[in-house]
Amino acid sequence: MKTPTLLRAPQRLSLTWRVIALSSLLLLGLVSLFTWLGHDNLTRQFQESRAQHHERQQREIRLALLRSSENLRQLAGLTAASASLGLPLQAGSSADVEQALDAQWPALQLEAGIDEILIINTQGEVLGSWGNGYSQGQLPLLSWVRRVINSEQPLSALRCSTSCQQFAAVPVLEEGESVGMVVLSRSLADVTRQAKEVSGSEVALLVTGSVEDSQVTATRQLQAWNGQLLALTSEEQSLIPLQQAANTTSVRRLMEAPLSLEYDGRHLELSAVRMEEDNERNNIGYFLLISDITEQIKAINQDTRMLLFVGVLGWIAAELLLLVILLGPMARLRRIAGLLPALADGKFSDIHSAIPSHRRRIPDEIDVLESSTLELSRQLELLEGEVQERGHQLAERIEELAEERDFISGLLDTAQVFIIAQDCTGRISLANEYAQLMLGLNEASLLGRHFVDVFEAGVPTTVNTFSQPQQEEKTLRTPDHRLHTIAWYHAPLQTGSEGKVSRLSVGLDITERKAAEARLTWLAERDPLTELYNRRYFQHALQIALDRPSKKSGAVLLLDLDQFKEVNELSGHHVGDKLLSEVADTLLHNLGRRGVIARLGGDEFALLLEDTNADQAVSVAQYIVQLLDSIGFAVGERRHRVTASIGIALFPTHGTTPADLMASADVAMYKAKESGLHHWHLLSKSENAKDELQERVYWVDRIRNALEEDSFELMVQPIMRLEDNDVKHHEVLLRMRDADGSLISPAHFIPIAEQSGQIILIDRWVLRHSLKALSQLQDLGITLAVNLSGQSLHDGGLKQYLADELNASGADPHHLILEVTETAAVTDFSTARGVLQAVRDLGCRTALDDFGVGFSSFHYLGQLPVDYIKIDGSFIRSLLISPDSRIIVRAIADIAKGFGKQTIAEFVDQEAILPILKNYGITYGQGYYLGRPIKLNTAFGITKNLP
Repeated sequence: MKTPTLLRAPQRLSLTWRVIALSSLLLLGLVSLFTWLGHDNLTRQFQESRAQHHERQQREIRLALLRSSENLRQLAGLTAASASLGLPLQAGSSADVEQALDAQWPALQLEAGIDEILIINTQGEVLGSWGNGYSQGQLPLLSWVRRVINSEQPLSALRCSTSCQQFAAVPVLEEGESVGMVVLSRSLADVTRQAKEVSGSEVALLVTGSVEDSQVTATRQLQAWNGQLLALTSEEQSLIPLQQAANTTSVRRLMEAPLSLEYDGRHLELSAVRMEEDNERNNIGYFLLISDITEQIKAINQDTRMLLFVGVLGWIAAELLLLVILLGPMARLRRIAGLLPALADGKFSDIHSAIPSHRRRIPDEIDVLESSTLELSRQLELLEGEVQERGHQLAERIEELAEERDFISGLLDTAQVFIIAQDCTGRISLANEYAQLMLGLNEASLLGRHFVDVFEAGVPTTVNTFSQPQQEEKTLRTPDHRLHTIAWYHAPLQTGSEGKVSRLSVGLDITERKAAEARLTWLAERDPLTELYNRRYFQHALQIALDRPSKKSGAVLLLDLDQFKEVNELSGHHVGDKLLSEVADTLLHNLGRRGVIARLGGDEFALLLEDTNADQAVSVAQYIVQLLDSIGFAVGERRHRVTASIGIALFPTHGTTPADLMASADVAMYKAKESGLHHWHLLSKSENAKDELQERVYWVDRIRNALEEDSFELMVQPIMRLEDNDVKHHEVLLRMRDADGSLISPAHFIPIAEQSGQIILIDRWVLRHSLKALSQLQDLGITLAVNLSGQSLHDGGLKQYLADELNASGADPHHLILEVTETAAVTDFSTARGVLQAVRDLGCRTALDDFGVGFSSFHYLGQLPVDYIKIDGSFIRSLLISPDSRIIVRAIADIAKGFGKQTIAEFVDQEAILPILKNYGITYGQGYYLGRPIKLNTAFGITKNLP
């Protein structure tokens, strides 16, 4: 295992210094952040304290102005209250007015700082004045007089021009009337001094607006503020910062918040306090406060530097401590890191020798890493061995997969099915050779085309999704213009990591299977000989006709060919089959559109006519007689006349179920045979017909009950071996137990059972109970012969039923003989031969009963798989008196012997017959002379599990 060169390249910066560098960056960032936060916090606190100081200054200055104004008004009130002032003022004597206040003026000027006193009469004339101040023309004296005289209230005013003066005007009362007023004025020097003392700052007095006769120097003119400085403390230090502030901000903003600026290495803070506005002159006065905050700023900066110093010192200490902590562990980590390339190169022994095996008492993460590295080296060493082994296995698997791929590729190309792969858009991405061959196209012509365009001629498919498996059938026209039915199975295929779903379509050509299914459907509904409908379909059609909501009337015509057995015997079964086909063709050609025509079996036909009354049904029957009579059926020199007995039953008159209607038609058909005059008979509503039908229904019910309640009785009649009179062979006969315990002859219920179809159930009942008895008798060497009806030859489940019962009972099939009559075997020869052979395949033996009625049956004797031939009793009874019977019996015995079959003579009722039978070589005899039928239980003395 080799490590890439990139992984083995030396590192320029070790992990220790990376940690130191990154942690240093982090700590320096934090120090910077905390320093900035400290500085910002100190600055914010300082600004908040200065804002509070500014607000306090404004309050103190405004309070000083208010106190000064109140003090001035009080002084004006005292002056106006002088006793010697009212009368001279009222008299308008200037000299007396001045004399009245000359004594007070020096005190007011020196002690109260009054700059000027004016005594004014009610007409606004100045009658006396002391001191220097504003020009009397600059003062609104008349306006003040009116206000004071009218309101009799003192008046205060602040006027700023060349200087800022406070004025107080108080009315002079004489006998309760205002005779004039006293006006006192004073400058703001005291207020300015108080403002400096309170704020501890330099103070300037600013007046904005136009000023007449201004004597202020140009340096104190602040054009940006449209004002001039009337007073200024420490002019050398304060004037230039004020000029900078005037160019920087407005006075209004100075009132809202102080302005910080730097001048001559000092940090200054400038704020403004507004005085009263002179409404008459539009001049506004402001106190400007200039504070030196250099020391506070230095303190903030000093604290910030101290925070930065402490932070840097802590960073250096933390990094040194981290370096001391990391040196040892990082050295161990470097050692492990240096061993990892060796681990990658597979040098596992170097790993084991370099890493100590001893462990500390208190392991840390590096100890865990070392132990993990050792364990990893061991695991990798094992894994490398396994990888090598798996590599060999993988190489072998790749070879196997290559073989499987070649096999699958060959399978795709040799499989006789369509195999088509489609992408997520339905375009063909793969097609096997069979698909290319059937379509007459090469692979290049198919790839990229839509599936529906190739296989469905552009018709939209019912399969509209690739996400679920789907099945469908489609018709494909190949280049040879043949139509093929293709059964498609579509399965989703997950391709790629994008979740797109493609589809694999496998198509099987089921054209032949479809044809076979259609053929089977046809065979299920049709008679294979005549191609007419069979009994099953006819009964189904009859049920549909009876179930129609309209409940219309109709008729069922049942035909039975007369003397058909003679045709088979005289001319052979192939001629009989040809006659049946001829009759079927005639009926279908002439009456196929009138209703449903079916062959019920043997020589029986049926016709279903809907929406038909009695007269129409009779007309159809007469027409059928004419049609059959017109058939000129000749075989060689022998000509056969075709006639039939036709029974007519109407619905719903004669029945509302298929069974009742068929029974009624059967009764009518037998009536036609018995009449001999007419070939048809319409079942009337006469009492006899009803009684006969009721009698048949009665016996059908009794047979059903006997089957359900096991009310049948098995009888046995011995069949004796004539050579030594040994009896090991018995024929099973059937009786029905009546309510009183008496036994009813089968002649009463077997014909009804054959007509109603119950005979098959009876045959199965006899078989089941005979096998139960045989399981107990076979050890005695007893053999039982059971008769099968002609209808059981057409029972498709007979073979399986017999096999199941043999297994269930445990009976030996070799001790069971199944007998069928010659008539049943000859009527449907192929079916009879198949059934008999199937029975023999199960191990049972077979017998042909009532043999000899027709000489033509000799032709089929060698072809029927039977073991015994039972000669019909009519020949045996007349042996003593009829030479013809003796010739026939001898011939049957000789022919049977020639075919290797044993013979049984029936109806042996006289002792004199036995020598003749022995002389003819007949093996067995059966008859009343040899033994009458007795109950099976009584015959063998057993009762367990027997009926």
